[in-house]
Amino acid sequence: MTILAIADDESQIGLLDCGPVDVLISCGDLYDGAIERAVAHYRPRQVFAVRGNHDPSTPFAPGIVDLHLNYQTFEGVTFGGFAGSWRYKPRGHHLFEQAEVSNLMRHFPAVDVFVGHNSPAGIHERDHDVHQGFAGFATYIQRAKPSLFIHGHQHIDAATLCDESTVLGVFGERVIEI
Repeated sequence: MTILAIADDESQIGLLDCGPVDVLISCGDLYDGAIERAVAHYRPRQVFAVRGNHDPSTPFAPGIVDLHLNYQTFEGVTFGGFAGSWRYKPRGHHLFEQAEVSNLMRHFPAVDVFVGHNSPAGIHERDHDVHQGFAGFATYIQRAKPSLFIHGHQHIDAATLCDESTVLGVFGERVIEI
C-alpha cells in the first residue's frame, strides 16, 4: 500500500512525481483546499485527516475522513488518529492539556497506523513550549504498538523507532510504503 502523508506547509504539496497513491493522509495545519489539491494531483482511493492547531473547527470537506478519536479500516489496514497539539496558548482550536490527551488515549483501540498532528513526548520535539509532544501518545505506543505513528506539527522529516513502532515526522509531503 502506498501512502502519501502531508502536513504543515501547503507550498510543498503536489511536488512529487509518484503517480497515484492508495491513501492520502493529512496530519494537519493545512487548509481543506490544499488537501483537495493533493487529492486531485495524487488521486488516492482513500483520504484520512486530522486537524492541526492552526486549523479551523469546521468539519472536513466531503470525502475526507476525520480520524480524530476515530478509526477506519481500509484494505485490511486500520487507521486511527488524534487532532491538535498541546495547549500552549489560552485560545484556539484543537488544543489539549497533557492530562486530557492521556485520558482520551487510555482506551483508544490498537490500530496499524496512527495519525496525529502532534508527536509523542520526547520524539521529534523542537522545544518544550509550542512543539512539545504528548505523553499520552508515548504511552499509547507502548500499549498498542502501532506499526506506524505519523505526525506533523514539529516541522521535521524524520523517522524514529520507538519500541516496536516507527514514528514518522512529516513536513510538506512524504511517500510511505507499507
